[in-house]
Amino acid sequence: METTKVLKGELVQLPNEKKHKIIRVISGLLRMYTVDDKGKEHIYMFAPEKWTLSDFEAIAENKTSIFFIDAIENSEIEITTKGINEKLANTLYEQTSQTIDFMGRRIATLQSRIIMLLSYSALDRYKHFLITYPNIVERVPQKMIASYLGITPQALSKIRGKKNTKQ
Repeated sequence: METTKVLKGELVQLPNEKKHKIIRVISGLLRMYTVDDKGKEHIYMFAPEKWTLSDFEAIAENKTSIFFIDAIENSEIEITTKGINEKLANTLYEQTSQTIDFMGRRIATLQSRIIMLLSYSALDRYKHFLITYPNIVERVPQKMIASYLGITPQALSKIRGKKNTKQ
């Protein structure tokens, strides 16, 4: 495990890297995203303090990752690369309350995100974002939030306007 500081905008991982990484955010804010053939970014998740991110599918299937990971803010992170499969397996079998809590939160967040993308209106997706990431809405540019929600920045601006007039 290696602790390192990354600057805002600095890439922590590129797609197709052969080295698998598990990244824990000590301080700051990271994002994990893909870029489609047309150059459009699709944000998969944000990782504020105490969150962990990785391409677990790539680790499990021993494939290269499809994700970029970069810092939205200056951040301090822990990166695990060596013996990652063994570490992940040992962590799962240890059954510590911290491991159970982390995996449970991760699964719950991903499950909610899938349901949200399949069935929620744009306004409801934004409300879900506010619940999932209550402490980062002011820390993330509007275009990144829109990408996460699968809408345009203009649509997000309208939603924010409607939400503010209802309060």
